[in-house]
Amino acid sequence: MFETLQDRLGSILNGLTGRGALSEADVSAALREVRRALLEADVALEVVRSFTDAVREKAVGAEILKSIKPGQMVVKLVHDELVSMLGSEGVSIDLNAAAPVVIMMVGLQGSGKTTTSGKIANRLKTRDKKKVLMASLDTRRPAAQEQLRQLGVQTGIDTLPIIAGQSPTDIAARAVQAAKLGGHDVVILDTAGRTHIDEPLMIEMAEIKRKSNPHEILLVADALTGQDAVNLARNFDDRVGITGLVLTRMDGDGRGGAALSMRAVTGKPIKLIGVGEKMGELEEFHPRRVADRILGMGDIVSLVEKAAENIDAEKAAAMAAKMAKGKFDLNDLADQLRQMQKMGGMGGIMGLMPGMAGMKDKMSAAGLDDKLFGRQIAIINSMTKAERANPDMLKHSRKKRIAAGSGTDASDINKLLKMHRQMADMMKMMGGKKGGMMKQMMGGLASKMGLGGGMPDLSKMDPKQLEALAKQAEAAGIKPGSLPGLGGGGLPGLGGGLLPGLGGLPGLPGLPKKK
Repeated sequence: MFETLQDRLGSILNGLTGRGALSEADVSAALREVRRALLEADVALEVVRSFTDAVREKAVGAEILKSIKPGQMVVKLVHDELVSMLGSEGVSIDLNAAAPVVIMMVGLQGSGKTTTSGKIANRLKTRDKKKVLMASLDTRRPAAQEQLRQLGVQTGIDTLPIIAGQSPTDIAARAVQAAKLGGHDVVILDTAGRTHIDEPLMIEMAEIKRKSNPHEILLVADALTGQDAVNLARNFDDRVGITGLVLTRMDGDGRGGAALSMRAVTGKPIKLIGVGEKMGELEEFHPRRVADRILGMGDIVSLVEKAAENIDAEKAAAMAAKMAKGKFDLNDLADQLRQMQKMGGMGGIMGLMPGMAGMKDKMSAAGLDDKLFGRQIAIINSMTKAERANPDMLKHSRKKRIAAGSGTDASDINKLLKMHRQMADMMKMMGGKKGGMMKQMMGGLASKMGLGGGMPDLSKMDPKQLEALAKQAEAAGIKPGSLPGLGGGGLPGLGGGLLPGLGGLPGLPGLPKKK
């Protein structure tokens, strides 16, 4: 979503950080470019003006221009102002009210209200263990009520039975009553939309609000809306009164202006973002992390959270036991590749790693895209059980059969086997008598950060603890990309930046060179 803005701001701010001293003219020229980049990203003009004015006011102070690293200070100011524009802290859905808590979904037609209602209900049921009732108040759009009912069947969530001829306000009152009788914790009201804002729509929304007394009114907006997002948010807030925003299609190729503008104009927090079509593809919005990503600083906290959600603890423990013995076969490699696919593939992981966002283009130019994982898994799946456990068996005739079965050729199989050998060698190095390279590296990192008892288990820490740990690392002088033993910003356990499929690629920082 923010890739274009990220590239533009990255190139502007990189020009500042390399400079020894900055004049007022340098700062003004950079801010002109920042202003242009934000306008091109569809951020509303009034928001851009207040943003650049706030940065200029702080950046032209004598302490900035005379500081040791003035360029980095300007980057920090831009980052802090981005966080302030997006809302300083992430805000989740508020359920602190008497049951049933009523959540009213509002927005224009086609913004994704019905699907988002299903996603929120699914999230509340699976993560918060709440009993949820969904009710469709959209009596105008054909099959809108049936669509919500189908989502309920798909996710195993109760939906209000459809009664033909009822008005939206009557359905709202019946939903709240049914939720009380059914012992539901939350009731989600999916209201009707229009192709544009009109008076009858606003009157209907106000009447539904009066009848159902919602605790949360969430405006669902398409992140691809652009400049018009500001008028939309203002109108709904003035007439109905919203408590938060949900942005859909954040996985699209829009410029991200809506996300930056709507929060600044309404003062209401962006609570959730839709990042895909599936029911589980809904995430909390963390302003600081999004600002980090926009400025190419990575987002280690989200990466660890994603890993904790997607990595099977039992499989990870079994893998660790095998690694300790220096064993790593092709079944293990296939598991690693599948886990990386679940975490968003190569692009998704690189976007979250500090200093690695700019490598995505280099990788795709070198043919290292997410299709590569699919091909490698297909090759492994075309092998017999014995071949996967003992790759040394693979001679020419076997490779010919595997290539035919997986739709690849012998060179693809050779590349996969070479990568496996490199990873297996690394696993042997890491599985020494005293915990090996990995344990020593993490021990050295822990002592540098002043943690006497060694590194804590990151998977058991909540986001606030992880952020505190990241700050502790920064205070100890450990910058992203400079971790001891992680050449060029690699992930622990992937020595020197080695990721599956990247073994021996020349010219990319942090990756092992060909011998």
